[in-house]
Amino acid sequence: MTQRSLDQFFKNPRIWKEDLVAVGGDFSVERLLYAYKLGIFPWSEDPIRWYCLDPRAIFDIQRVHFSKTVLRKVRQGKFRISFNEAFPIVMQGCSYREKDNTWITPGFIEGYMELHRLGWAHSLEVWNAENVLVGGVYGVAIGKFFAGESMFSFESDAGKVGLYHLFEKLRQSGFELFDTQQLNHVTWQLGAYEIPKLSYLDRLERALGDENPWIIPTSPD
Repeated sequence: MTQRSLDQFFKNPRIWKEDLVAVGGDFSVERLLYAYKLGIFPWSEDPIRWYCLDPRAIFDIQRVHFSKTVLRKVRQGKFRISFNEAFPIVMQGCSYREKDNTWITPGFIEGYMELHRLGWAHSLEVWNAENVLVGGVYGVAIGKFFAGESMFSFESDAGKVGLYHLFEKLRQSGFELFDTQQLNHVTWQLGAYEIPKLSYLDRLERALGDENPWIIPTSPD
């Protein structure tokens, strides 16, 4: 797959006015990384649909709002937190929907597993006292940019406790942009907000920097 073929596949989101910028392709590492660097992400399979939303939802990494209940559980050490111990299981947890269909289908899992193997995709795991995985988050990190893909909780606040620790690590690493794509009730409560697409793309360009994979700090938060 050449740079030129990828250039031709995706519409330029700085010029293209629609949210949908391409249909088809695959979940190859080359295509996924190229897309994320342009502010584009996949949102379905069969066919794969690629989007760059306007407006775009982001977090200010320095100003995330956690409830007193979540902060109390963090202080109490109610859950054990790990990084990249169970990436495929986190993706499967995020794909679980009791009533609705999921967009995290087998093609997504296979493609992002390869991104994870190469150091571009990461998971955070939340374990309870019985060492059962009860929450998690996964996303893609390039330079100082993190694309939060999905989160799940099988125990109350487990996912939010995980997010707390994720943001602590991102701040420790000097991250500049956290993309959450689209507002929902949970992200809005946590302080996510919308900005125009072109403003998002400007921030993304600055955050990509040297475009290296994220080496997660192992020192205490």
